[in-house]
Amino acid sequence: MERNLNGRRERTRHIIFDHNTPESRAFDVGLMALIVFSVLLVMLETVEEVDARHGALLLVLEWIVTILFTIEYIARLWTADDRVRYARSFFGVVDLMAILPVYLSLFFPGAQSLLVIRSLRLLRVFRVFKMARWLSEANYLIRAIRASSRKIVVFLVVVILINVIVGSSMYLIEGPENGFDSMFRGLYWSIVTMSTVGFGDIAPSTPPGQVLAAILMITGYSIIAVPTGIVSAEVAVAGQRERSCPGCGSAVHSRSARFCDACGTELP
Repeated sequence: MERNLNGRRERTRHIIFDHNTPESRAFDVGLMALIVFSVLLVMLETVEEVDARHGALLLVLEWIVTILFTIEYIARLWTADDRVRYARSFFGVVDLMAILPVYLSLFFPGAQSLLVIRSLRLLRVFRVFKMARWLSEANYLIRAIRASSRKIVVFLVVVILINVIVGSSMYLIEGPENGFDSMFRGLYWSIVTMSTVGFGDIAPSTPPGQVLAAILMITGYSIIAVPTGIVSAEVAVAGQRERSCPGCGSAVHSRSARFCDACGTELP
């Protein structure tokens, strides 16, 4: 009996925590679909017309989803090698937050606490963080951002200097009579204009100011791609580092290559 129980526990653990078997992949896909569905339910409940017409159905579906997540959480606790460590881990807390608000709502009856219940139910959005388990490619992005952090900082310093110069110049050109009553207002306009947001709450009225604004807009379009290029280059380098040849150490090959272009050694 105990051997059968341990066998089921081990098999369940492989299905839940592993990602290299058909059963575990099917579990991951089903869990992702359930997470997306649960977040969609949360969003639908915030639409007054939908909630008024289908509130009862949404409530039933929400409890079904919550029960399924509860079973998953209990299964993870049951099969985890270190249950306390899992419960205290980031994903353990997220898994608990995915189900806890619905159960807490049972202890807050009454019309006066409806707003409190709604605010607790909004915490179910934490379920979306459970999908981060499958974002293994994010490691490339993290390494790329770390590697390019100094370049990005230099780029941001240059952008700030440009905004300070243009904002100060616009304050001198337009003046308080055209809405630029301080250098801070000019700096705010410069940042909004360079980022191509353009709220339109303040704009230059004189020809010199409009010319300067046009130059800043063109500059904004030109520099938007700079941080993207920096990070993209580092992502490519990070991918190459992951597939360095164990024979000669070369990293100059495509990600789809199976063998090293330099020495022919099979790539990891």
